[in-house]
Amino acid sequence: MPSEVKIRTGRPGDIAEMVALLKMLFAIEADFCIDSRRQERGLSLLLKSPSALILAAEAGGRVVGMVTGQLVVSTSEGAPSLWAEDLVVEPAWRGRGIGRRLMEAVASWANERGASRLQLLVDQGNETGQAFHRRVGYELTRMICMRKHQE
Repeated sequence: MPSEVKIRTGRPGDIAEMVALLKMLFAIEADFCIDSRRQERGLSLLLKSPSALILAAEAGGRVVGMVTGQLVVSTSEGAPSLWAEDLVVEPAWRGRGIGRRLMEAVASWANERGASRLQLLVDQGNETGQAFHRRVGYELTRMICMRKHQE
């Protein structure tokens, strides 16, 4: 297994590998369904958006991890805010600091664009993910997530 991991901007040619990573992630997130077409469409939209970023962790010419980030305007902050999502690293590559590097890189991107707050969602049952995000500086808030699907 190659040891060098490069963090870079995602590309259209990465979508198939990223969909495979999202399948791993969504398998542990009760609120999300695995639907390759939807995930491909979502990744394509993110790649085209000037207010979004996909980062890939590449090793040996393969994408072994990823994270996405989107900027929204926060009225409470009076500034942009980052929504980080889809952090996932292949199991064989975990424990090497890749997740931390991905989160640092997406935070740096947001900081360069004036974001004053970073936020994310973690599945309630994903204790490993929650512990990771606490280690990299995130904390629980009193807010809860609610959603409604539109037809």
